Amino acid sequence: MTKVLALVGMVAVVATGCSTEEVLRFGWPEGVTPQAEQMRQLWTWSVIAALAMGVLVWGLILWSVIFHRKKSEEFPRQTQYNVPLEMVYITVPTIIVVVLFYFTAVTQNFVNAKDEPADINVKVTSFQWNWEFTYTDAKHKSSTGQQISTVGSSSEIPLLVLPTGKNVRYTLESKDVIHSFWVPDFLFKRDTFPYPKKNNQDNVFQNRIDSPGAFVGRCAELCGTYHAVMNFEVRALPSDVFDRYMALRAKENAKTGKPYTAAEALAELNCGELCAPQAITTKPFNTDRTAGTASGR
Repeated sequence: MTKVLALVGMVAVVATGCSTEEVLRFGWPEGVTPQAEQMRQLWTWSVIAALAMGVLVWGLILWSVIFHRKKSEEFPRQTQYNVPLEMVYITVPTIIVVVLFYFTAVTQNFVNAKDEPADINVKVTSFQWNWEFTYTDAKHKSSTGQQISTVGSSSEIPLLVLPTGKNVRYTLESKDVIHSFWVPDFLFKRDTFPYPKKNNQDNVFQNRIDSPGAFVGRCAELCGTYHAVMNFEVRALPSDVFDRYMALRAKENAKTGKPYTAAEALAELNCGELCAPQAITTKPFNTDRTAGTASGR
């Protein structure tokens, strides 16, 4: 029986096609921030604890089935109380709940922490059905003296360009209805409210992106007709490349006579796919509701 059970367990693991790391994540997605990793650890150890408790319960059930089978017609002795056993029933679940609550609270506090000074401050403004990203630090101004910002449109996905290895603080706000700022690779989302202070909402959070890449962002709160395609892209660049990007955004483009846009600055950097001028994780959606219909327009 032991060999059979071991074989079944091995087949179950191998048949999933998962790597050792994926198995230890127990289905938890891979994140790109320390906050995501902290949540992954909470999930992993919670599942391990649940499995350990499950094995104990299954063992007790099998023990009862095997060693307490009916042996005769004699009616078994009845016991009204078993104080030691009842104390175990009360104490063990209480300890389990307290331990899980403690580690959940520690992880939640880490994810929501804003103690460390921010290297980059970004204001995220949502509106039906797109996004505006504004770098609010005093040093990040364009040649016209305005804060550097990127606004999405029906024809262009907005790019939120950020540095890796730096603390980024996000301040969220909506211009109309409630939206939600969600980057799946952050394993984090938060609603964007109109008038967040009046709505008593904590609209600020911060994180650090550990690896370069392009990460799709979405609205996760039903907000109207084009909610499903209200996407954006986070472009995480190495710190030195990001500094060059922001230096370009602060200049005037000689070809247009206007400050560099996000797309123009990225194209100028010419650093491969990371500097693609357009989004590579999602694409714009045609908002003409009559397009492709029988109207022929």
